[in-house]
Amino acid sequence: MRKIILSVLTSILMLLTNAQQWQPAGNKIKTAWAEKIDTSDPLPEYPRPQLAREQWINLNGLWNFTIVEKNSNKPETFDGNILVPYPVESALSGVQERVGENRELWYKRSFTVPAAWKDKNIVLNFGAVDWQADVWINDIKVGSHKGGYTPFSFNITPFLVKGEQKLLVKAWDPSDKGNQPRGKQVENPHGIWYTPVTGIWQTVWIEPVEAAYITLLKTVPDIDRGNISVTADTRGTVTSDIIEVKVLEDGRVIGSGKAVPGVNFMVPVPDTKLWSPESPYLYDMEVSIIRNGKTIDKVKSYFGMRKISTATDKNGIVRMQLNNKDYFQFGPLDQGWWPDGLYTAPTDEALLFDIKKTKDLGFNMIRKHVKVEPARWYYHCDKEGILVWQDMPNGDAHPEWQRWNFFNGKELVRSAESENNFRREWKEVINLTFSNPCVVVRVPFNERWGQFKTKEIVEWTKNYDPSRLVNPASGGNFYDTGDIIDIHNYPQPVMGLFDSKKVNVLGEYGGIGLAIEGHLWEKDRNWGYVQYKNSEEATSEYVKYAEKLKQLIPFGYSAAVYTQTTDVEIEVNGLMTYDRKIIKLDEAKIRKVNREICRSLNN
Repeated sequence: MRKIILSVLTSILMLLTNAQQWQPAGNKIKTAWAEKIDTSDPLPEYPRPQLAREQWINLNGLWNFTIVEKNSNKPETFDGNILVPYPVESALSGVQERVGENRELWYKRSFTVPAAWKDKNIVLNFGAVDWQADVWINDIKVGSHKGGYTPFSFNITPFLVKGEQKLLVKAWDPSDKGNQPRGKQVENPHGIWYTPVTGIWQTVWIEPVEAAYITLLKTVPDIDRGNISVTADTRGTVTSDIIEVKVLEDGRVIGSGKAVPGVNFMVPVPDTKLWSPESPYLYDMEVSIIRNGKTIDKVKSYFGMRKISTATDKNGIVRMQLNNKDYFQFGPLDQGWWPDGLYTAPTDEALLFDIKKTKDLGFNMIRKHVKVEPARWYYHCDKEGILVWQDMPNGDAHPEWQRWNFFNGKELVRSAESENNFRREWKEVINLTFSNPCVVVRVPFNERWGQFKTKEIVEWTKNYDPSRLVNPASGGNFYDTGDIIDIHNYPQPVMGLFDSKKVNVLGEYGGIGLAIEGHLWEKDRNWGYVQYKNSEEATSEYVKYAEKLKQLIPFGYSAAVYTQTTDVEIEVNGLMTYDRKIIKLDEAKIRKVNREICRSLNN
């Protein structure tokens, strides 16, 4: 009994100590979830749902940090504590300090590998670090990664010592002074450009594996033939190893197949249950490495049986189809920013909230705008049943120059380094979301921002992932390539361009502004494409635009994107306030007209 009491008292003391070491920084607005963060275990959910192992340890929590001049020696002392994985510029990091192109951010923490893992290989995983990360284990540099939006891993087994392990991470991000993909981050936030993000912003964790293990799964459903194609990438396998896949429906194995690692093969899915926003059924899947009849690695995964394609309707209009039926896709432009965590949602519940609320409002699609989310966001979209258009974050030249680089018969010429940054990370973004049924459209460019070699990039994208549609440049310079032609028009819907050979979409419109006192990032510097004084006026305008959109659908539109899900910093054109505490428009009226639009192509 005494031991139990001492254990409880110790736990309470640790919680109190952590609370004293960390408090949200600054005085900006915050979400309700900010108060629910457990500093000893923030974002505790398993971070990689489509490649899940039973054993893992979350390394999120309070780390030491320091900010030093670029190219300085490894620091001997650190400035204080930072709550990982919230960006250093965010309130939830407990720091809220800018880093910039001329400084570097260092992190330090220690961890212990469980004794039960002593005969295993230990892999250190990062969800994402913006932009360049260098990693040391016990003062030995184990690797580097460039790319602010995608996961990476290191096998750290050879560098482990007895007892505690020392982990150091150095992050450098030049923001809009560099030539890397960065989305809407700028050193001087204004208008549609937001606060920069530096360093670790997704979960860090370790897991035990055998010498041979699975690193990536790519699945492509084929509803016409009733099967799923599977490719398992691995490390450490030998020529005699076999990949075994089992497909499960409600816990019962209904299909299986075997192949050597890295080879694509088909697994039957009998009596297929289709995935759609109306019925988002997911199959479970187990994937194993078999060596001499023994399972040496096993992961759990899932997939959805759905098909995204195009077809010409009876009026000669090319339509997007879902599961071989005309299907109008309608959703908001979703920036994925948070007032307290910037790029990082305060909790998994918050991450899910935006998705559920979007669907509650009658939408069936989300355009993830020049940002890439953690794997759990796409998992929630898969589970909830909402389609996703995935943008590639823009980068390279100054954002204002990119924004107004109107068509002049020539494309932006990027440096070799800039091109390599784009191509490498675009491939990693596609790999991250390759097996998510929710992702149906890939968007390599937005509004000419850094647009280059469009035909080449689109053709590569189509070849690498032929299972999705490609929207070459949403609102950008248009070339005869890809599946979609996409115009932007603010504030009202118009049919400004039509291509009889492609799917025609309205990639952005709306931007109805409504500032709500007490829920503003900055009190006196707010804007929307059009501004209204109250919810009734804003709702009436939204419905008016929706009715205009309905009239355009028979003449060619197959999808539309409304700007936007939430307010973001000084933008007040969201359906919700930035802190997600108020739905600004009348939910019932919005839901009714949205559902009517989504059903407009039912056949």
